Amino acid sequence: MAEKVVIVGSGNWGSAICNMLAKNVLNDPERFHPQVVMWMMEETIKEGEHAGRKLTEVFNETHENIRYLPGIVMPSNTFAEPDLLTAVKDATLLVIVIPHQFLGSTLEKLKGNILPNAKAISLMKGINFENDQFVLLSSEVTKVLEIPCCVLMGANVASQVASGDPAEATIGYKDKAVGQLFQKLFDCPFFRVNIVDDVAGVELCGALKNVVAIAAGVSDGLGYQDNTKAAIVRIGLMEMRRFAAYFFPPCVDQTYFESCGVADLVTTCYAGRNRKVAEAFVKTGKSFEELEIEILNGQKLQGTLTSKEVYTVLSSRNLTSHFPLFTVVYEIVYNSLPPSELIRAMTPPTETLKTN
Repeated sequence: MAEKVVIVGSGNWGSAICNMLAKNVLNDPERFHPQVVMWMMEETIKEGEHAGRKLTEVFNETHENIRYLPGIVMPSNTFAEPDLLTAVKDATLLVIVIPHQFLGSTLEKLKGNILPNAKAISLMKGINFENDQFVLLSSEVTKVLEIPCCVLMGANVASQVASGDPAEATIGYKDKAVGQLFQKLFDCPFFRVNIVDDVAGVELCGALKNVVAIAAGVSDGLGYQDNTKAAIVRIGLMEMRRFAAYFFPPCVDQTYFESCGVADLVTTCYAGRNRKVAEAFVKTGKSFEELEIEILNGQKLQGTLTSKEVYTVLSSRNLTSHFPLFTVVYEIVYNSLPPSELIRAMTPPTETLKTN
């Protein structure tokens, strides 16, 4: 039976992925069902020629997500469904692309309502914690839904992927056969995908790089130039590696040389939304919440929340001195530390962090 794809999420990145996968499934009709369904949170359009109409109604008529990916007309085999359980009915491949703070509530709704042979892949950026322990989002998916879950991360700006600019990404897997199946779904001439046996490493790269990007945006807002940005990227990469080695020791160093590693970090620190909003935070003095509405149409940043989650555990274990950049980002975002104090992140730790 052909695999049926559903996109759980319809923001900027989810829509870009829907656009790509809708084309990919048509190129492999024996393996994939021809329709790609996207779960789209219903909202009423407030302005423009479609003012007063439902977003899903407009999408299914025009195949354009005018709210979160305007200007990109998707293939006619895409369909937006506002009801989550209707969207996932009969789906065998779940592509989860929602803000990670909504994962728990979404999984509770899905629990017991998906096919037992379904498989998932997470494109979410973030990390959760419970009982003073960090929890991978992919692990939450597997635990609640009792299905395998891969992760996909990479140097991918959504608008550029949607426009068809050549790019690449990395899939982390635990079951190689599942990883290869998702590779067949995502890989195409303009979006090359490699697979690695390192779910934790791939996922942590995707989560932690957004914290580093906040620092990069603060640097830009302060008017610092390339030397400072390069230092932030280097320090950020070191803290990402240090974090992974301490909390998830099976992580593989080679993963940092995949698209999900250095490439994604560089792209995010120069062209990502976290960088952009952090720069505006410094220049305008407005809160991150205000800027999410103004710049991102209400979509949520992941770097700010991830910095809080990371800091909570680091501080509870007296580890903040080993992660000066992560710590300074948290204090700027949540404790009103002046952005000019970003330079504190460039002071190297005086002690070596011993792994667990």
